[in-house]
Amino acid sequence: MLFFFAAYTIDSTRREIRQGDDVIHVEPQVFDLLLYLIENRDRVVGKNELFDAVWPGRTVSEATLSSRISAARRAIGDTGEKQAFIRTVPRRGFLFRGDQLEARDAAFAGSPAHARPQAMGAQGKQKVTFCRTPSGLNLAVASVGDGPPLVKTANWLTHLDYDWQSPFHRPLFESLSRDHRLVRYDARGTGISDREVQDISFDAFVSDLETVVDALALERFSLFGMSQGAAVAAVYAARHPKRVHKLVLHGGYAQGRMRRGTAADEEQAQAFSTLMRYGWGQDNSAFMQAFASIYVPKGTPEQVRWFTDLMRISTSAEMAIRIRDACDQIDVVDVLPNIRTPTLVTHSLHDHVAPFGQGRLLATSIPGAMLVALESVNHAILPDEPAWTTWTNEIEGFLSM
Repeated sequence: MLFFFAAYTIDSTRREIRQGDDVIHVEPQVFDLLLYLIENRDRVVGKNELFDAVWPGRTVSEATLSSRISAARRAIGDTGEKQAFIRTVPRRGFLFRGDQLEARDAAFAGSPAHARPQAMGAQGKQKVTFCRTPSGLNLAVASVGDGPPLVKTANWLTHLDYDWQSPFHRPLFESLSRDHRLVRYDARGTGISDREVQDISFDAFVSDLETVVDALALERFSLFGMSQGAAVAAVYAARHPKRVHKLVLHGGYAQGRMRRGTAADEEQAQAFSTLMRYGWGQDNSAFMQAFASIYVPKGTPEQVRWFTDLMRISTSAEMAIRIRDACDQIDVVDVLPNIRTPTLVTHSLHDHVAPFGQGRLLATSIPGAMLVALESVNHAILPDEPAWTTWTNEIEGFLSM
């Protein structure tokens, strides 16, 4: 990613801070801290979150953090008195003021890495707003495109800004928004939604979807759910049959790993927690490489890098484990027969995250649901694999009926 503000460019790939053509040299931790604040701009980042992001698994003093904050400010011409970019929020943390910041993926620039980006066209520019849950949490919501509303439920790893730039996710979002107003949101504890969260549970995930839909005053819309977001979408459709026009579920499961009744699934759940606890978002971590290989075993090195970066950017290791544990307890089998919404279920035949049998369980339990099996080993279908065209055509055809 390239980030531009004032006379400065932050290049996350080259790990450089530039003022014009001059490179400003800083310690790696200073760069990581500045980049993290920029990626989470326009929200307050707590000290504990910064400790987890910049010094994972290490004990670091507040004096060290203050020193790195000061160094980051000096690198971009800021001071503790001026606070033009990095603002200290007393007793809460730090805020990067990103109102004049531009961001772009260097891979799409088609020009030298230091080139200034052009404004995106109206059809390709998402609008990000916030809504508040009954418990007072702020959820980030993005909308893009025109047409009938299509809401994508939040799933485990999302970051509205990063996903929209990502070659991993953006092609799908562009496809879905071609004929629809696509609405996405970051789940509680992730992305640019509030990170400090007490209640991490499946019921809370469903409630958050209800909050987003009500805040946007959507009376009737289609619903798209991936991974654990499929269970969230299914429960919402069962509760609100008059509001959901069409239901699309991909890579979903009716039962989390701890609810499938097999020792193998329980062991996998424990293995996932171990991988996350000891390597979350760390560059060149063997744990994260193994983790990525489960989700996208056929991903290119660039796609795997984007996926591992998403892990680091989207949430902390502790929050990721809490969300993963809540997902492992999902069981919506009894709810599925109550769904009356026309439903399309798509699933990779060789998915290692959610086995194909779970996709089949969704399709056979929802009355009248259609099942499309995709010849892929990836949990999320990638744009450069043959199954991509089949997948997107099936979704487009179903939603247009």
